[in-house]
Amino acid sequence: MIVSHMPYHDLREWHSKGYKPIYDRTIELAEEADKKTSVKTYVTLGPYPVDLIYLERSVGIEKGEKILMDGMELAASYIEDGKAIALGEIGRPHFQVSDEILQASNRIMKYGMEIALDVGCPVVLHTESATSEVCEEIALMADEVGLPRDKVVKHYSPPIVDESENHGLFPSVLASEKNLRAALKKNDRFMMETDYLDDPNRPGAVLGIKTVPKKTFKLLEEEILSARSASQIHQINPETVYDIDVEL
Repeated sequence: MIVSHMPYHDLREWHSKGYKPIYDRTIELAEEADKKTSVKTYVTLGPYPVDLIYLERSVGIEKGEKILMDGMELAASYIEDGKAIALGEIGRPHFQVSDEILQASNRIMKYGMEIALDVGCPVVLHTESATSEVCEEIALMADEVGLPRDKVVKHYSPPIVDESENHGLFPSVLASEKNLRAALKKNDRFMMETDYLDDPNRPGAVLGIKTVPKKTFKLLEEEILSARSASQIHQINPETVYDIDVEL
């Protein structure tokens, strides 16, 4: 299981502690999960892109941009220490914003790709809905900094798993049955996610935490998913993208 972090509104101490309290809480939660369950938990860390909107209102866009970039540098230090496996979720807001916010977000995202290249880790991107055009734009951005396209994970991806559609980015497909059936008609070059939020105000959002294993077993039983493809999706793909060892 890979855990990212909520924005943690109670920990937004921008002027003093930056992202450190947010990252530390996430790592503590993952460590607790490791101790209390048999599930191996990995962490991704990075400044949530929508934070820039709040920062623009409170400290201005220029300072806000620096805070997010500093947050990426801090995340890189955690990754180098082995406390996280990727920089993310980073990217840009998933809804319409001003051109100023969009351009700043693109600069921040590109900076994150540069850091990921230096550290030797993937990035996990939170952006607007992934279309082929959006994927191409992001892929070209990765090319500019030299980050391999398959080290760019598109979080909350629709079933655009063919490289002609995603331009070489690595899709993390939201594991609804409709998405998975559509993806498996093409290939098994993807991972699955729930985007589960442990948020008391939104119980069960986005998909329940057990969705991935439940859907996997169902599709195996229906012979829509083969054992070989299940191994590719759940073991080989994450091992390759995140440089981790997955035990099944």
